[in-house]
Amino acid sequence: MSAAAPGPAGATTVLVIAKEPLPGRVKTRLTPPFSPAEAARLAEAALADTLHTVLALPAARRAVVLAGAPGPWLPRGIEVVRQGAGGLDERLAAAFGACTGPTLLVGMDTPQLTAADLAPALAPGAWDACGAWFGPAEDGGFWALGLAEPDPGLLRGVPMSVPETGAVQRRRLVDAGLTVRDLPRLRDVDTAADAAEVAALAPDGRFAAELARTRRTAVR
Repeated sequence: MSAAAPGPAGATTVLVIAKEPLPGRVKTRLTPPFSPAEAARLAEAALADTLHTVLALPAARRAVVLAGAPGPWLPRGIEVVRQGAGGLDERLAAAFGACTGPTLLVGMDTPQLTAADLAPALAPGAWDACGAWFGPAEDGGFWALGLAEPDPGLLRGVPMSVPETGAVQRRRLVDAGLTVRDLPRLRDVDTAADAAEVAALAPDGRFAAELARTRRTAVR
């Protein structure tokens, strides 16, 4: 598979794969020490931080691929696309399959994400002789995946939420003949320890503020 012809800055679609932040449905590994309601508020803050970062990016289209319904956390300028059915690999595949042209997808679990982290994949010439961009996560998964030509087959069947997810996905890209460029390694928020470390990396964000409020409530 060849890389897409290079396009101008702002020619890339940016997607955020997300769940509606409802208690018991999101960030379940944060409970304990947090309650399901607290975990949901932390998830909402993480999603809001991510969407506001995406809103400022030079992109042709910005959308949240959502399981559930939008809420007050959704800023203007972000399109809502219904998430497909099936396992995570199928849902990611469907998200890419609905796009044409260079597409970059990120998750909702890295509220410390900045425009600078994604700048290499959105700069002029980002897709020159490049078939994919890959953002590795510290837990062995990945937080970002960009494809010059969105091909659902590059994701279907990749085992998700296991320590080797990222390695298998990146190998799938390389085996397809794509030139893969890497984005910075980031830490997902899965556990309370992750939450504390990520909040420290972005102390002025919504996520850090929500974590601080939750901690203050717990000690009263």
